[in-house]
Amino acid sequence: MDTIEEPIVRIASLLSSATEMLYGLGLGEQVVAVSHECDYPPECAAKPRATRSHIDSNAASAAIDEQVKSRLAAGLPLYEIDGELLCRLQPEVIVTQAQCDVCAIRYADVVDLVAQQPALKTTSIVSLNPGTLGEVLADIERVAAAVGHASAGRRWVAELTARVEAVRATTAGLAPHERLRVACIEWIEPVMCAGNWMPELIEIAGGTQPFARAGEHSGYTAWADVVAFDPQAIVVMPCGFDLPRTVLEAQRLTAFPGWHELRAVRDDRVYAVDGNAYFNRSGPRMVESLELLAHLLHPQRFASHPVGLTKLNA
Repeated sequence: MDTIEEPIVRIASLLSSATEMLYGLGLGEQVVAVSHECDYPPECAAKPRATRSHIDSNAASAAIDEQVKSRLAAGLPLYEIDGELLCRLQPEVIVTQAQCDVCAIRYADVVDLVAQQPALKTTSIVSLNPGTLGEVLADIERVAAAVGHASAGRRWVAELTARVEAVRATTAGLAPHERLRVACIEWIEPVMCAGNWMPELIEIAGGTQPFARAGEHSGYTAWADVVAFDPQAIVVMPCGFDLPRTVLEAQRLTAFPGWHELRAVRDDRVYAVDGNAYFNRSGPRMVESLELLAHLLHPQRFASHPVGLTKLNA
């Protein structure tokens, strides 16, 4: 049985991955507001936007990095909540995050708003903070339970888990030399190799990488270390960039020292993917991200994947 008797009828999602979870559970009608970053499924575009950004996301990756550092150093938020809108809508539940102040609205700002506004005195907060693939899947169940649809959440997670295990079973027998050295680049200037759940996805998909450990946040990576690793495949997946933007920004890599000598470049195995929709979004499409990565690393074992990607002309 579901954990509460009466399903929630008014939900505000301040996180794009949570919006995908709620719509995937069939609760799109109950979502009364979303964040400025929520773009999937397309139906959520009609919902009121309850957050806004103070970062110029059209700038080059190096300029975006400087904007973020400058505001954080000054103690300024990167995003802002539309408190007036939420007070008017009076959601019963707000779903937000506590994982990364650079990625979405700060958890503390949501807590402060709810505590200070009488119109939100009965509103509960569900905060997501996943660091691994298992925690991403567990969050689907948490959100489902919080809005009165626990059994639907468990069924969905069981289906997603079965797909993960199918990939794991296919790569389990790979010999060490068959596991490709892969660099998953989450930011270009300065270079960051992907952490959090990505080391786990790389391992399940049949790859290896030395830049991060599962569950740890992504960090800056010395380009010299990438060159020394000499990846056999490179997947460019900047956080917040769609596929066309990634293709454009990835051209900057070609001027990095040693780029043209890398094994991945010489073997034409440099790929751009939509990191904003997939690899960096901690929602249900994380499983599609795993399947796509498995295809890129071992196309002979995994059929072509429908998710959009581009092989870069490196």
